[in-house]
Amino acid sequence: MDYRLSSMNHELKTLIVIAGPTASGKTAAAIELAKHYNTVIVSADSRQFYREMSIGTAKPADDELAAAKHYFINSHSITDPFSAGDYEKQALNLLDELFKVHDKVILVGGSGLFIRAVCEGFDEFPDVTPGIREKLNTELDEQGLPFLQEKLKLADPEYYNQVDLNNPQRVIRALEVFESTGQSYSSFRSTKVNKRPFRSIKFGLTLPREVLYQRINHRVDEMVKLGLVEEVRSLLPYRHINALNTVGYTELFDYFDGKTNLDDAISAIKQNTRRFAKRQLTWFRKDEEIIWQQADKKELITDMISAVAAILA
Repeated sequence: MDYRLSSMNHELKTLIVIAGPTASGKTAAAIELAKHYNTVIVSADSRQFYREMSIGTAKPADDELAAAKHYFINSHSITDPFSAGDYEKQALNLLDELFKVHDKVILVGGSGLFIRAVCEGFDEFPDVTPGIREKLNTELDEQGLPFLQEKLKLADPEYYNQVDLNNPQRVIRALEVFESTGQSYSSFRSTKVNKRPFRSIKFGLTLPREVLYQRINHRVDEMVKLGLVEEVRSLLPYRHINALNTVGYTELFDYFDGKTNLDDAISAIKQNTRRFAKRQLTWFRKDEEIIWQQADKKELITDMISAVAAILA
């Protein structure tokens, strides 16, 4: 489908985006808005797609999933390759169908890349030199992800401060562009926005740093109580799959490898999650369209509803 020439009339259709760092309360806010507008929720979390990853990705609980219809939760297997580009195509096709029924749809998640895929699309990047990706993958195997992270920090500090550094696929993608062209990955990212057949209203949830970090630490403790260690143990045969190269899983793989003890692995999950939240905020704060909201204020939902009404008036 050509979304620039959609046959549907989407003039009154609105995508309400709820973004923000992990543990900021996005799911609860999305459910309240979905109930208010009698609509559905589309997830833009780059790990909650996967059926095999539940506890470590902080998926909505069963009662939350029952409170509002969710899409892109448990929709894929970790054995199915699924890129941001794949998500863009599938999400836009889904929205085209949802907007036939709903005037407003909620998009919620902490992945700035996947939110951008839906709202704006991606820039065009140059072809890369054959063999560079293989070389970088060899360096990943032999010298580890921290080695590639340092290379990226030197080559493209701007993207280094935005990307999920625990995702080797994204680190390698940026490095292969740099090593092929001599130009940073960031330099190919433009401000061009692909026209969409709906309008987007973006909210960002924020909290004082100490409150957010307390929430993150508490969430990790709760994950452990719910069986995170057992979940990761069950995924050991699939640890080579990129989807599992993420916070909450890699630290426990180290534990199972005997590289650390369990307490230190859990502490590392908390620390790396806090760092990840900081990178999420860095990414979202660059988006001037986001309307920031204090996540723990009592008037959060009514203020968001009022803002939507004012924008659409």
